[in-house]
Amino acid sequence: MKLTTTLLATGALVLSAGASFADGHMAGDMTLVSWGGAYQKSQQRAYVEPYIAANSGVSAIWDESSAEAVAKLRAMNEAGNVTWDLVDVVAADAIRLCDEGLAMEIDADEVLAAAPDGTSASDDFGDLLVSDCFIPQIVYSTTFGYRTDLVGDTPPTDVCAVFDTATYPGKRSLEKRAINNMEWALICDGVAKDDVYDVLETEEGQAQALAKLDTIKDDVIWWSAGADTPQLLADGEIVMGSTYNGRLFSVIEEQDQPVAMLWDAQIFDLDGWIIPAGLPDDRLARVKDFVKFATDTQRLADQAKYISYGPARASSAPLVGKHADLGIDMAPHMPTDPENAKNTFLYNYEFWADYRDDIEAKFQAWLAQ
Repeated sequence: MKLTTTLLATGALVLSAGASFADGHMAGDMTLVSWGGAYQKSQQRAYVEPYIAANSGVSAIWDESSAEAVAKLRAMNEAGNVTWDLVDVVAADAIRLCDEGLAMEIDADEVLAAAPDGTSASDDFGDLLVSDCFIPQIVYSTTFGYRTDLVGDTPPTDVCAVFDTATYPGKRSLEKRAINNMEWALICDGVAKDDVYDVLETEEGQAQALAKLDTIKDDVIWWSAGADTPQLLADGEIVMGSTYNGRLFSVIEEQDQPVAMLWDAQIFDLDGWIIPAGLPDDRLARVKDFVKFATDTQRLADQAKYISYGPARASSAPLVGKHADLGIDMAPHMPTDPENAKNTFLYNYEFWADYRDDIEAKFQAWLAQ
């Protein structure tokens, strides 16, 4: 079947198949929300294109607004006009959206496919089902990349090199939000990893983190899109910067740039789908059909052919092989690989679901100073 890709005037990408009609009780199109860049491309190749090829007359429109998903879904709900059908979000945002009634609760064993050996979806995803509304896709990490030609003879091995502008002069990039930056700041100000969230829930701890970030504020380029840091590294505009490990894999292995990974204190997180609450029956039927396909064992394993994120299903892991285009073994590039995971930091989803609005407001006020 021939697939047709169309770029709308709004910048949304539409993927459609054939000219026949969709199933009568299901909507013929879906609006999928994701993060753009290499990650969204991996989603398109691993499961959107195969799904559309198997379902004549169905089209998918991409919206790259996942970073603003909570605010936009709140606004859509208030206006009574939810235009999104399936939204890719981090686990903490899924918890918030679920708590606010903006995401639909699901029965994993009813909505999602069982593993090939008959293992139920709930057992296959296990502890990664961190919310009644969350459909996990990947385990990823936010970590740092650095220019190998700009760090001298002693490449950084410790995340606190980000705060060491004497040894590693030059610009660095950090995400324009409190999450992750506050944790790294406290770790690099002497707080033990196990105590970070206990400290961060206090006014004094929040002030301590911002004070540490103040020491490099003038050296930071703040990013909002995951593609920003890889581009800044490729252009040589920064010496090091944070982003998602899959974006760094792309700039290192696919683009062959002089960039290396700094895995120290990488922050593990989960990413997955939520279905907005209150969709009309035809749209809900279509999105449930798609998500069952898109999160089955084979599809999640297939995504790892295109980007170095670990599949969220236990049954998918043994199927992860080589990169579809480069032919390299993907296992050593996963954040969960033992060599890469020697000193990880475990992200606290519940903490950020509870405290994000307050701490984020303080962070943005500090940025504006």
